[in-house]
Amino acid sequence: MSTYRISFAKEILGVPFTVGSVEIARARSAERARRAAELRFARQHGLHDWRERADRAEVAAAGV
Repeated sequence: MSTYRISFAKEILGVPFTVGSVEIARARSAERARRAAELRFARQHGLHDWRERADRAEVAAAGV
């Protein structure tokens, strides 16, 4: 299992501004890490859907 950092950004006038990031310590794949991070991000901000606060989510493998 790998560690991933998912960054959430809001795009304004074509420029992405990071509004938060979530680190998932153990996930079987990048897609599973992204899904877990989307749920955690939404809960942290009291939202039903993470897209209420951000336009994009980018997954990166975190160094160990």
